[in-house]
Amino acid sequence: MRLQGKRALITGAARGIGRVFAESYLREGAHVTIGDINLEGAQKTAAEIGCAAVHLDVTSQASIDAAMASMRAGGGIDILINNAAIFTAAPIDEITRNDYDRVFAINVAGTLFTLQAAAKEMIAQGRGGKIINMASQAGRRGESLVAVYCASKAAVISLTQSAGLNLIAHGINVNAIAPGVVDGEHWDGVDAFFAKYEQKPLGQKKKEVGASVPFGRMGTAADLTGMAIFLATPEADYIVAQTYNVDGGNWMS
Repeated sequence: MRLQGKRALITGAARGIGRVFAESYLREGAHVTIGDINLEGAQKTAAEIGCAAVHLDVTSQASIDAAMASMRAGGGIDILINNAAIFTAAPIDEITRNDYDRVFAINVAGTLFTLQAAAKEMIAQGRGGKIINMASQAGRRGESLVAVYCASKAAVISLTQSAGLNLIAHGINVNAIAPGVVDGEHWDGVDAFFAKYEQKPLGQKKKEVGASVPFGRMGTAADLTGMAIFLATPEADYIVAQTYNVDGGNWMS
């Protein structure tokens, strides 16, 4: 088991991609804590898959600090996956400050300050660590209706580079995963935005983007687990400040 004995915190993991990451880490021998703003959902998932749960609102420094204190009490933190994020879409002339502020508070500030808190713990522990941020193919390019989300994920890629260069001096590897279009509950919400703004029937955009992926289908959360595991292992010790596309060939960089 490649993560035997490692202690991992995965944010936004009560469901979706985060839950699948938690399950894959457990299979690799890690001690996993799910951090989620929905504590009841996190506790339910934790009971189902056999891990720990903690309340974590990444927009609240007090909540981040409390989650790190919980990790410290449980033996520390070796791996952080910054998975918590939200999506929004709108034409440029309809973007609101509230939408912008909310997306950046979770996707960018939430990533930065959770990363910072975990890095402080890892530095104090003196045994290094692995931090994996969740970016997106949307961070590689602008998209017509997705300006705010694209900008937030571009910021995650840039933060990964800066933090990676800074923290490797402490033996902390910071890298990121950039998924493409991933099927699941999240993309049902994305599809609804496009149905609204492109006047498409529900499900149509999802079919179109799936068909356009060179691999021949949308991704699944399970398609991302190999990279999430690899980046947390000693095999990735010499990888610093990189963002890896796991997208079925949808984007090349």
